[in-house]
Amino acid sequence: MNKNILVLISFFFVNFIQAQQTAITETGEQVILYKDGTWKYQNEEQEIEKEIPTNSIPFNKDAESTFLLKSNKVNVGFWLNPKIWTFKKGTEKDAAEYKLQLNAGDLYGMIISEKVEIPIETLKSIALNNGRKAAPDLKITKEEYRIVNGVKVLLLQMNGTMQGIKFSYYGYYFSNSNGTVQFVTYTSTNLITSYLPKIELLLNGIVELN
Repeated sequence: MNKNILVLISFFFVNFIQAQQTAITETGEQVILYKDGTWKYQNEEQEIEKEIPTNSIPFNKDAESTFLLKSNKVNVGFWLNPKIWTFKKGTEKDAAEYKLQLNAGDLYGMIISEKVEIPIETLKSIALNNGRKAAPDLKITKEEYRIVNGVKVLLLQMNGTMQGIKFSYYGYYFSNSNGTVQFVTYTSTNLITSYLPKIELLLNGIVELN
């Protein structure tokens, strides 16, 4: 996968808050205006307000995920399998607290943590709107709440296109009184299905720390 495209995907995704305004067109339609000059009809935004289902199956840490990576901002940790994942600390420039990469393959991850608490219901619209700055056709293709190691998270899969390349985000979103975490993987859309078992094992390592 083109590394320049991966940099762009990562860069645009970590722009966490996007201001928006509403306006009325000359035909009376209400639209939402974004800082980047794009817009969409208000009724399109209402799509994200539909009820999100809850998966009844509990999800737990994989036994081979033996390394605990801790956030320095939020009381959350991430159990990783050190045999198949490498990680490095992010910089202020790229905004992610940690970046991850599968040792063999074109699968990447990032941990974006903020000290501000954001309702988990709101994270869906934030993630979608921010992602559309890079890929205007970005759409949610899967969404559900899960209980992972006793913690309620929101799972989102979003597919979009950037510079002709189709890519997918697949990640968990979590928030508590200490802050907010986006634990997200990304790769090209044609690879997402084959990588899904490894993605699930990685994401299910998220834990809330005392």
